[in-house]
Amino acid sequence: MILPDFKAFPHSGRLLGIDWGLRRIGVAVSDAGHDFVFVRPVVVVPRGADNHANLIADIAKKESVVGIVVGIPLYSDGSDSDTTKMVRMFIDALAKVTDLPICTIEENLTSAAAQENMGRVSVSKLKENLDSESARVILENAIAMINRT
Repeated sequence: MILPDFKAFPHSGRLLGIDWGLRRIGVAVSDAGHDFVFVRPVVVVPRGADNHANLIADIAKKESVVGIVVGIPLYSDGSDSDTTKMVRMFIDALAKVTDLPICTIEENLTSAAAQENMGRVSVSKLKENLDSESARVILENAIAMINRT
């Protein structure tokens, strides 16, 4: 079920954070108390595959999460981009394959924050880990919003 905000979102239990990409999906998971967020390996989606939602639903089940947070890329004026439309299609597909509550959060500047958190790393390490680090930032921001509601 897709929720419009975090008011009805679970306030305890493990959460899954997603930084969606057509070829690479960043993944992060919180602990049950929402005190810590851990990155997971990036999910690399084969070219032409359309099973993004199933891949994430499987991870949600394996990680025993109670809710999913997906970063949504918006222009600075709040309008949708072409990527935003693809992310919304992914969220709709995800809602069809899981009963978990799904909420979105703006992901503007999460890649920059993730890269800053990673510090000085090689280009190959940056490419390998940036998406999941971005998912961690997305999930940490969502947890902060959940704690305020």
